[in-house]
Amino acid sequence: MNQKKMTYYDSLVKSIEQFKSGESYDSYKFMGCHINKEKNMFSFNVWAPNAKEVYLVGDFNNWNNNSHPMTNIGNSGVWNISLSEVKEGDSYKYNVVGCDNVSRLKSDPYAFFSELRPNTASIVYNLESYKWKDKNWQLKKQKSNPNQMPLNIYEAHLGSWKRKWDGGFFSYEELYEMIDYVKEMGYTHIEILPITEHPLDESWGYQTVGYYSSTSRHGKPNEFKAFVDKCHENNIGVIVDFAYSHFCKDNHGLYKFDGSPQFEYKDPLKSENIGWGTSHFDLGKPEVNSFLISNAIYWFNEFHIDGIRVDAVSSMLYLDYDIGEWKPNKYGGRENLEAIEFIKKFNEVIYENVKNPLIIAEESTAWPMVTGPTYTGALGFTYKWNMGWMNDTLKYMEMDPIYKKYHHELITFSFMYAFSENYILPLSHDEVVHGKKSLLDKMPGDPWQKFANLRTLYAYYMVHPGKKLLFMGSEFGQGLEWRYAYGLEWELLEREPHMAIKNYVKDLNCLYKNEKALYEIDNSYEGFDFIDPHNNEQSVIVLMRKGKKTEDFIIAVINFTPLVHYDYKIGVPYPGVYEEVFNTDDKNYGGSDQTMKNAELVAQKEKWHNKEYHIKIKVPPLGATFIKGKYNLEKINKIEIKKTEKILIGGNNEIVSSINNKKNKTKKSKDTNKKIIKI
Repeated sequence: MNQKKMTYYDSLVKSIEQFKSGESYDSYKFMGCHINKEKNMFSFNVWAPNAKEVYLVGDFNNWNNNSHPMTNIGNSGVWNISLSEVKEGDSYKYNVVGCDNVSRLKSDPYAFFSELRPNTASIVYNLESYKWKDKNWQLKKQKSNPNQMPLNIYEAHLGSWKRKWDGGFFSYEELYEMIDYVKEMGYTHIEILPITEHPLDESWGYQTVGYYSSTSRHGKPNEFKAFVDKCHENNIGVIVDFAYSHFCKDNHGLYKFDGSPQFEYKDPLKSENIGWGTSHFDLGKPEVNSFLISNAIYWFNEFHIDGIRVDAVSSMLYLDYDIGEWKPNKYGGRENLEAIEFIKKFNEVIYENVKNPLIIAEESTAWPMVTGPTYTGALGFTYKWNMGWMNDTLKYMEMDPIYKKYHHELITFSFMYAFSENYILPLSHDEVVHGKKSLLDKMPGDPWQKFANLRTLYAYYMVHPGKKLLFMGSEFGQGLEWRYAYGLEWELLEREPHMAIKNYVKDLNCLYKNEKALYEIDNSYEGFDFIDPHNNEQSVIVLMRKGKKTEDFIIAVINFTPLVHYDYKIGVPYPGVYEEVFNTDDKNYGGSDQTMKNAELVAQKEKWHNKEYHIKIKVPPLGATFIKGKYNLEKINKIEIKKTEKILIGGNNEIVSSINNKKNKTKKSKDTNKKIIKI
C-alpha cells in the first residue's frame, strides 16, 4: 500500500507540535525563512503565541505594515505565510500586534542573516549553498579523545584583533591573517567572543538579538563558514561564545515579543537581570527549550564549530544571582530548578547529536559537578573555567615579591581541587578590562621584572593541570587594557621586550604540544606530583606532570622572587641523567640567562622531597626551569658514570663534583664537550 507523501502543511504541523513540546532540536529547519520547494516560494514561520495579529513586512512590499497578514497555524501560536515575490537578499521584519494592542516591528528570532547596526532588519539568506572542505578534520576529531589531547585556546574578539584606520571591521576573509598567526603561535583552538548578531558594540556580543545570525560586521554567514573551514584546514578548532542566560531588551529583539513575557519569565523577580539590564530566558518553557537547544545544534551542524562556551552559567543556576530581591524555589532553596534541568538536557542533546563536542561552562561559584556525565548527577559540561585558580593566581602575581611568602597558599591551594572538575585555566578578556589593567601592567616591579613576572605566570599556567586559554594581545605583552573599539597594539612588536615575550609564548606553546606529560592526564592525580609545595620562605614550588608512559614526565621549578638560587636541591623520581629543556630566563626571551644549557644533571641516590633521588640545579630569578629525564627509562639503569670533572653551573658559582663508583664499570660520555653534573 502506497503511503501518501506528507505535504508541506502536514510536515509543518508535526514540526510545530514537537517545537511546542520542547523536543524540537532542529527547529531552525522550519522556523524563520525557508524556501518552500513544494510551492516554489519562500515560507516564513514565527512563534508569537499571544499576538492578536502578525504581518510580514519588508522590501518586497515597500515596508507596508498591514498588506501581508500571516496565519496562526491551528491556533498553535506559530504564524505562517508563503510568498513568491520574496527573493534572497530582501530585508524583512514581523509586525506583531501584541496582546496589549501595541504593534511592534520585530526581527526574526530565527534569521540566518541580519543588517549591520544601527539597522535591525532580518535578511533572506540561503545557508545551503556553501560546500564544506573539512572532511579530514571531522574524521580526525571523531577519533580523538579531547581530555587526552592538548587544548590551548587563543581567545579573540574579531572586531578588535585588528581594526582598519577608518574604524571599519576586518572581513572574515581578511581575518584569515589571524588563522595564520594562531597556527604560527602554536595554539590548537580559537575561541571567538560572541559571533551572534548584537546591536551594541560595547556588549562585545554578549547581549544578543540574532541567535542564529553570525554578525554582519565581518561579512555574510557563508563567509564565516569559510573562516571556520580555513581554521580546520590549518588544524585549528573553533569555539564560539554564547549567552544563553539572558538577552537584551532592544525593541526589535526578543523582549516582550508578542506583548507578553514570551521568551522571558513572567515573574519579574526571575526575569530581570538588574546588573546587566537584560532579561533572563524562561528556561522552564518548552518552546524556549526548543529555541535554545536548536541554536546550539545549529552552530555545530551548519557552521561546523567544534565547541561552545556558555557564558554566565551561575546566573542561570541561582535565583538570587545579581538580581536584588528574589523568591526561593519550592523547596526553599536558591537553586533555579528548571534551569538545572534545562542545562542537563541541553548538554545531553548536544552529546547525542555531535561527535566529541567541547561544551564549556563559565561558572564562577563552587557549584559541584559542573563537568561530567549527567547520569552521575553532573550538569554535563565537558570543561569548566577555573575561576578560583585565576583569581588566586592573579592576586598572588600582582604582589611585591617581598610579601609573597606570607600568601604562599594562593599559589598552591588550587592543587587541592584541581581534579574536582575538568578545568580550563582562563586568562581571559574579563581580566584585562574595566580598570583591571593588562596582564603585563598587573605585574609588579620595574619593566624587566614585569616581563619576567609575566613569563613566570605563563610557565606556572602551562604546567598547572587543566587546559589553557589566553586572551589576544597577552601573548606579546599588550600594554593597555583591551579596548573593544580599537585594534591590538601590534606596533609594540617593534620593541625587543614585546617580540621576545611573543617568541617565548610561541616556544612555550610548542613545549606544551610536544610534551604529553603536560596534557595527557589533566583530570587525575595520576598525572601530577607536588614534589615541594612548602617552600614559602623562598617562594619556590617544585611539581611534576606525568603522562601515561613512565618516561613521559616533566619537572617544573618555579621561583616567584627575583633571587637566583644556586645548588638548589630537588627530589627526582628515578636514577640517571636529567637535563633542562626550557627556561623562562633565557636571554632570547629577555631574561638574565641564568640557565643550565647543555648541562647534564646526574641524580644522586639520597632521599629528598620524599623521592629516592635528588639533583642540584640553578633556579632562575622570577622564572621557571623545566627538567626532564634525558634518556628513556629503559636505558637509564644501564648508564654508569665514573668521572671527576670540574664544571661550571652558571654565574660565579663553581662546583667540583667527584664521581667515583668502584662497583660499576666506567662508561665514557660520547660527547666529551658536554657538562656533567652530579651532586
